Amino acid sequence: MSGGPMRIIVLVGNPKPRSRTLAVGELLAGRVAELTGGSHDRTVDLCDHADRLFRWPDDELAQLSADVASAGILIVASPTYKASYTGLLKAFLDRYQAGGLAGVTAVPLMTMADPAHSLSVDVTLRPLLVELGASVPTKGMSFLTPAMADAPALVEAWVKDQEHVLRNLSGTQCN
Repeated sequence: MSGGPMRIIVLVGNPKPRSRTLAVGELLAGRVAELTGGSHDRTVDLCDHADRLFRWPDDELAQLSADVASAGILIVASPTYKASYTGLLKAFLDRYQAGGLAGVTAVPLMTMADPAHSLSVDVTLRPLLVELGASVPTKGMSFLTPAMADAPALVEAWVKDQEHVLRNLSGTQCN
């Protein structure tokens, strides 16, 4: 990496503005930034761009796609809809060709109301990110929205569980 700290971008596929999914994604980005020495550079809330997702060509979305693909670490966050990620997120990611996220380290995050959906992050979202060429070295984070009041502690527990992998992203050593 050259030119400063590793850029961390949060990409949120929730159709609700300023959602709980966004809040958890930003908590995770902040904690990953602390651990890796990276910088939470940007949050992209796709609901702000929903009316443009099916416009071709679209210069604004082309620039947004390029910016997202330039992240060192990309936290891809979606609520669980029908045991999978949202169509909003899929519509944005469909703008990339195969390998379009090569060189990006992705961290999949899905929020859900029911623990029965906890496998969806690794069964549905991870394969999509891998198909696009991203490296996905951590377990996906499944976050139960009924526990929103405990979000900082739950994010911290996930980070502690994945600390050995996350530290390797920056080249720092575990203590």
